[in-house]
Amino acid sequence: MEKLTMQEEEAMRWIWQTAPCFVKDVLVKYDDPKPPYTTLASVIKNLERKKYVKAKPIGNTYQYTPLIAESDYKRTFMNGVVQNYFENSYKEMVSFFAKDQKLTAKDLEDIIKMIERGKE
Repeated sequence: MEKLTMQEEEAMRWIWQTAPCFVKDVLVKYDDPKPPYTTLASVIKNLERKKYVKAKPIGNTYQYTPLIAESDYKRTFMNGVVQNYFENSYKEMVSFFAKDQKLTAKDLEDIIKMIERGKE
C-alpha cells in the first residue's frame, strides 16, 4: 500500500464517508476555503492511480468508490508508526501517550476491557 500525502489522505477520508461519490460530493465536505475543484479532481485521480479508488464513468464525469477499506489503511499506517517510532511495540506506544498525559487511567481501563471482550 503506497503512502498517501496529507491532501490525498484528507480526500480519502471524505470518500470513505460518502462513497460512492463524485468530486463535487467530496468538495462540499471541505471547510472554507475549499480547494479548487480541479485541484481536488487531481488529488482523486492520484488516488485512482495509487489504486485506492475505482472510477466509474457516468456521463461526462466519474463516480468514485474506495478499493481499500478504511480499517485496512489505518492498520497498515499504525503498524508503520509503531514499527518506526516505538520499537515495534504497542506497549511502548501506549506508554508514550500515558506519560505524555494523552491517556488517562480511565482510558487505559477502557482499553483493557476492550481487549478482554475481544478474547471472548
